[in-house]
Amino acid sequence: MNATMRRPAIIALTTFVVTIAAGLLGAAVVLFSGVYNIAATDQHTKPVYWLIEGTMQRSVQLRAAEDQTPDLTRSGLAERGFVQYRSRCLHCHGGPGVAPDEAALGMTPVPANLIPTTQQWSAAKIHWVVENGIKMTGMPAWKYRMNDAEIWEVVAFVKHRLPYLSPREFQAMVADAPPPPESAPSAAGPLVARAGAAIAGRRAIDQYGCATCHVIPGITGATRQVGPPLTDIASRSYVAGVLENTPDNMVRWLMRPQHVRPGTAMPDVNVRAEDAQDIAAYLYTLRAR
Repeated sequence: MNATMRRPAIIALTTFVVTIAAGLLGAAVVLFSGVYNIAATDQHTKPVYWLIEGTMQRSVQLRAAEDQTPDLTRSGLAERGFVQYRSRCLHCHGGPGVAPDEAALGMTPVPANLIPTTQQWSAAKIHWVVENGIKMTGMPAWKYRMNDAEIWEVVAFVKHRLPYLSPREFQAMVADAPPPPESAPSAAGPLVARAGAAIAGRRAIDQYGCATCHVIPGITGATRQVGPPLTDIASRSYVAGVLENTPDNMVRWLMRPQHVRPGTAMPDVNVRAEDAQDIAAYLYTLRAR
């Protein structure tokens, strides 16, 4: 390449590097100056909203299993879905003539009105969002509190009943609906080693709020010192100072800490048996070196 040909290439490369450096510098200024207002009373700027919304739309589109949607018109499915919706979704999303709770109205962004969502989103996409939640919003991942059949029931109600209810009809349904049945605590079966258990456990740890009290290696944001650090939990002799440190006892402790040690600061958070086994699998990777 002669000097005449190299000059435009060098200019283009220099321009690219300068642009990237300027972008990084601008991001650093915003980050460290505190100029971006994170208060929920201040709306996102249009570029931030566009970035969050666009990322969410494409992420869901990539992951939703469009070919695995069951028949949502089966008798009774939407009716059972309403019971789940009233218990778990109404507080944030409201419905025709029924406002969300105060806490939801104070969120930024405010939880979506689901009537237009039913027209714009496929059942598979709604199922994925209910199951997995959405980061940087108040939308939780319900897969740790609802089974797959219950999630599809909610989708059936949202897609096939909610858009067609008048405010009077919906308000009457909310007023007359019986309380949801209390779920019985699950019992832990024998531990069975399975592929991916530790990976699933690492994800479940975050969903059950363990990082709000413990330092846990490998868990982002696990910096709290409310409870003891779990850095080398697999190498310790006892769980909670009262149980021999075995996988079965770890599962017992995770599922029912108040039963194992009444009055402990570790709360019962209704950890399902399969999730407790996965969490134990991850914790047993944390050994003293």
